[in-house]
Amino acid sequence: METRPLADKMRPANFDEFFGQEEIVGEGKLLRKLIEIDQLSSLVFWGPPGVGKTSLAHIIAEST
Repeated sequence: METRPLADKMRPANFDEFFGQEEIVGEGKLLRKLIEIDQLSSLVFWGPPGVGKTSLAHIIAEST
């Protein structure tokens, strides 16, 4: 039996699974391009709980 929290089990694993913020992380958009060419230096995520900050950070960490 797996003991990870539900949020970890349901977290998107890549940009295709990430929902929302298409204007930033959509195909061909700025953030995604910077990650693909490995030119991302640092980011600060700001927003209310539950909007995907941690999920996006995990995706970026796995992609770089």
